[in-house]
Amino acid sequence: MIEAISQINILAVLAAMVPNFILGGVWFGIVVSKLYIKALGRDALPQTKPSPIFIFGPVVCNLFAILTSAILLRMLQIESIPGALAFGLLVGVGYLLSTVMNIAINPNFPRPFLYTFINAPYFIASSLITSVVLVSMG
Repeated sequence: MIEAISQINILAVLAAMVPNFILGGVWFGIVVSKLYIKALGRDALPQTKPSPIFIFGPVVCNLFAILTSAILLRMLQIESIPGALAFGLLVGVGYLLSTVMNIAINPNFPRPFLYTFINAPYFIASSLITSVVLVSMG
């Protein structure tokens, strides 16, 4: 694992962060913004401007996810775009989708299936984009 970490292309990691940040902004800020508020049960509350943690927190979390994917891609020796897509889909569905659903199934999420339905496409797309960028940039 140490060898895989030492082989990570930091520029590829940073490059993967850019489309994920843009995708998140467009997805949650425009495409599903009203549905997202509804899924959280906050549609009756007055809307407030998001604090910096709600903007930059996901960037930091994505950095860790991208670094983890970079390590795994190296350890698994995935070097082709089809391999990257398969890996991205496996991680997106197997880990991210299931984790989103698992988080949403608690009393604080009044609409867990809607929440999952809204979040899952972003996380799957993010995983696919990340994997392709990391493999493309080596």
